[in-house]
Amino acid sequence: MSSASIRDVAALAGVSMSTVSNVLNNPGRVSTASVDKVQRAIDQLGFVRNEAARRLRSGNSKLIGLAVINISNPFFTDVATGVEEAARAAGYSVLLGNSSSRPDGETGYLELFERQGVDGVLIVPSGDVLEQLDGLRRRGTPAVLIDRVDDRRAFSSVSTDDVVGGTLAGEHLLGLGRRRLWFVGGLLSVRQMRDRLEGFRAALAEAPDASLRVETGAFIDATSGLEYGRAIAPLPAAERPDAIFAANDMLALGIIQGLTGTGLRVPEDVAVVGYDDIVFSAAAVIPLTSVRQPSRRMGNTAATLLIQELADPEGFRTQSIVYEPQLIVRASTTSRGRAT
Repeated sequence: MSSASIRDVAALAGVSMSTVSNVLNNPGRVSTASVDKVQRAIDQLGFVRNEAARRLRSGNSKLIGLAVINISNPFFTDVATGVEEAARAAGYSVLLGNSSSRPDGETGYLELFERQGVDGVLIVPSGDVLEQLDGLRRRGTPAVLIDRVDDRRAFSSVSTDDVVGGTLAGEHLLGLGRRRLWFVGGLLSVRQMRDRLEGFRAALAEAPDASLRVETGAFIDATSGLEYGRAIAPLPAAERPDAIFAANDMLALGIIQGLTGTGLRVPEDVAVVGYDDIVFSAAAVIPLTSVRQPSRRMGNTAATLLIQELADPEGFRTQSIVYEPQLIVRASTTSRGRAT
C-alpha cells in the first residue's frame, strides 16, 4: 500500500492541499490544468485515498450492507447482482455477507455492517432480525427486507408471493394426475418455507384423493437433494411419491439426480417442481419445472428503495412490494413444457 499522503501529492504537483482535496472530492471546482497536475502526481506517487478518513469527514460511507442466506444458490447471486447494479448507479458500493441460513450469522453481519459505518442495510433474513433492525434504525441506519415482508410495515420490503407460488406448484401437479405428493424443504421456522407449504396445502385441499407428506430440515442445496433422491428411490411404488415439490431449485435438481441415478424416470415415475427458476433450471439434463421469482429485479428494487430512503429520510414512506410468481413448465413434469 502506498505511504504517500495528500501533502506529498500537493508538494509534487505544486498546488495547495485544498486543491488536491477538491480534485479528489469535487473536481468540478478545480481547473483542468490543476486536475491534470494533481493526477500526474497521484500516478507518480501511487497515492491511494484513505476512504475511512473520507467517511469521517463526509458523514456517510457510500456503502450498503447486503446479507443473504446462501450465496452459493444462484437465486441469491442474482439478487446481489440486482442490488449492485442499482447501488453502483447511485454511487454506492456493496458489502456482501453470507449468513449460511444461520441466525447468528445474520446477527454477526448486521453488527459488522454497523461497525463498518454502512449507510443502509439490505437483508434476506432466515430468522427474526426485526428487533436488531429496529436498533439499527434508531441509531440512524435504515434497512430494507428482501424475500420477506415486515407485517408491521416498519421497514420497506421486496418479496414474491410465496403462498401463490406454492399453490401454482400444487395445482400444476394435480392437473397432471399426480396424487402422492411430497413437499421437501428447509426448516419451517423460515417464513419462505412456511408460505410455500401453505400454498401447496391449499391447492391439495381441493383434491380429496390426494395425499401430502412434508419433509423439512436441512434440505436446502443440491447435495442434500441428491441424498434425498437416493433415499426415496428404493421405496415400494405405493409408498413413493409420484410428485415432489422442492422448496428451491438447487434442492430439486439434486433430487432429480438422485432419482435418475437409481433408475427412476423423471417425470414418468416422479414429477419434480422447484422454486426460483435459477439459470441452471432450463439448462439441466432434464429441464426443471420451476416457480419463477424475479430475483435480479427484486434486488434492484430493494436497493432503489433503500437509496430513496437515504436521500430523503424524513419524507420517505415505507413500501411493501410483492411480485407475482410465474410457473415455468419444463420436462421434469411434462414433455409439453410451456410458461403458464
